[in-house]
Amino acid sequence: MALASIIASPLAAQPSESKDANAIWLGTITLDGASVGSGLDLQTPSNAGSRLDLTPFETPASVQVIDSETIRQRAQRDVNQAIVQNSTGISFHGSPGNGGTSFSMRGFTGHGSVTRLYDGTRLYPGSGTVTFPFDSWSVDRIEILNGPASVLYGEGGVGGAINIIPKKPLTDYSRNEIRTTLGTDGQRGVAFGSAGPLNEALAYSFDISGNASDGWLDRNPTSSLSFSGALRWQLTDDLSLTLSHAYSDNQPGTYFGTPLVDGKLDTRVRYRNYNVADDLVRFKDGYTQLQAEWRPADNITLKSNTYYLTSDRNWRNVEGYKFNTESGKVDRSVYIAINHDLEQVGHRTDATITTTPGGMENTTTIGFDVNRISFKNTNNSPYEGYSEVDFLNPEPGVFGPHTLTTNTDTTTNQYALFVDNRLKVNDQWAVVGGLRYDHLRVSRVAPAFTTDFDSLSWRLGLVYNPVPDVALYAQYSRAAEPIGNMLSLRDDYKDLKLTTARQAEVGVKFAFLDGRADATLAAYRIVKNDLLARDPDDRSVTNQIGQQSSKGLEAAIGLEVTPSLRIDMNGALVSPRYDDYIQSETTDYSGRRPANTPRRVANIWGSWGFAEGWTARAGAHYVAEAYTSDNNLTTRPSYTLVNAGLQWAPRENMTLDLNIYNLTDRIYASSGGATQWLLGAPRSASLDLHIRF
Repeated sequence: MALASIIASPLAAQPSESKDANAIWLGTITLDGASVGSGLDLQTPSNAGSRLDLTPFETPASVQVIDSETIRQRAQRDVNQAIVQNSTGISFHGSPGNGGTSFSMRGFTGHGSVTRLYDGTRLYPGSGTVTFPFDSWSVDRIEILNGPASVLYGEGGVGGAINIIPKKPLTDYSRNEIRTTLGTDGQRGVAFGSAGPLNEALAYSFDISGNASDGWLDRNPTSSLSFSGALRWQLTDDLSLTLSHAYSDNQPGTYFGTPLVDGKLDTRVRYRNYNVADDLVRFKDGYTQLQAEWRPADNITLKSNTYYLTSDRNWRNVEGYKFNTESGKVDRSVYIAINHDLEQVGHRTDATITTTPGGMENTTTIGFDVNRISFKNTNNSPYEGYSEVDFLNPEPGVFGPHTLTTNTDTTTNQYALFVDNRLKVNDQWAVVGGLRYDHLRVSRVAPAFTTDFDSLSWRLGLVYNPVPDVALYAQYSRAAEPIGNMLSLRDDYKDLKLTTARQAEVGVKFAFLDGRADATLAAYRIVKNDLLARDPDDRSVTNQIGQQSSKGLEAAIGLEVTPSLRIDMNGALVSPRYDDYIQSETTDYSGRRPANTPRRVANIWGSWGFAEGWTARAGAHYVAEAYTSDNNLTTRPSYTLVNAGLQWAPRENMTLDLNIYNLTDRIYASSGGATQWLLGAPRSASLDLHIRF
């Protein structure tokens, strides 16, 4: 089948740090065609798989690193594009209701199963929603762990974890860049970034990006503003402080889907918007943190991070559209107005100690994590309202009068203790393990209750290097995950326990062709227990006895065919199922596949520097069909998206890029149910001017 995530040609690796503070970074532009790029980044240290600053090659897990140059070269404007089009085994199933940030990994879907982080801090979903970050301009890299992540980040993350890391202050060279964008559908944007040393003790970074468009369908303009900045202070040779802040204001559009006719899409209404005229979707997020790093001795490093995060989210839309076969019109329902008010404050401290017991290299990280999250969901429940509009030419109308009341008001307190360790027995063998204990207390105002949850997650892995460029690994891990949304926990879930999961994984990572190629291969099986299910002997009784499982294969390869030609590919095969999932006296989903879990996902990217200053690139992203619900009665079709681009570098510090998205103009849906789909954008193009100085 389609093999997909060609990690497009990152034209060159990040520059090595210069000792001259006056040095200027001109990026990775070359005038003689594409350069090698970073491939799978197997030798780049990452915290995605542990807190030990190991490289993916040293980690007994599936770890991926997507650097900013790869994202830029492939013209991936938002974080979601960068994640699914570059990484192995991830599919996108976002919608405006979940913040447009829901993914499927290893057969598990949604924010409860795929943990999202910003600079190492977990973003807790409020009512199933995470909205930050979204713009890729300020991203330094994206680190991804495939498989259970509870041992690192707490309950949740059975499918995996995605850590988005912003650009940092530069101490040894300067970076200044600007990008302007014009495109179809009224696309326009401008972005600016700067970083470098201010003096011997101070360094900074600042990035800002603003974008807008008229939208690709009726009455659906979009706009966004995001910025991040940081100031680093080197107090002594061993102690540094970094204060940073990020903010985003995103209005991503108010499209909630297209109604189906007898389960099929009528292409005549591809560009129709069935929402009301005064619709609203707007997300405002802020993140402030103070980081400290201290090396009291050569073998000891202490790190601490104190942070404050806010989210203000607003929706006012008609979200349900169903084609009426009798009238030939569209019945609109689910009139929803919602406000989310979330505040999260926390602190994390850890100490990393290196020792040499018996002459062996040993690295241990031990620490604690505490946070407090306040969340309010104010809405117009029970979301009443109904209207009827023409199928081909809908008149939008207005939302109408409504009253908002707070139906969720919770405070969640969490603390955790964790330890990670790596023992390098010799040049060939290393043992990596981790242990984490989490305690959560959820207090809800109405209905009033307080409840506690505890979990113990762990992982043990082994890495074997038969030769220097080959790593064989195996690992076993245990994880935990909540049944519902922790920040909006229902009263009938307060006495339940967390679900538990276990994974066994084996794999290999290697470089070949004198370092011009690298590849990874992994096989795994995950079993999640304690799902809510009916007792098979008495189906009127619900217990935590259900089970869900998945097994699969993941592979990736990056190849520098010639100095000017690079190809990257990745693909995943997964077989998810409900092993025991009885939902009512007459409904049994056992043996069926969970919704929004495609069996195959793949990417391929290629870039070719065919002449001096000219580079062409193309990529394809394939997603197999997925069921729209757990009953497995309806599906969304498979699709392949093709993107292409042409880059001209007239000068060393300047590029002009023509980008074409959805080159074949494929009509597809990445989310939606049996009666309504959320369609992806049609073919579009943009022209970018990027200057570094």
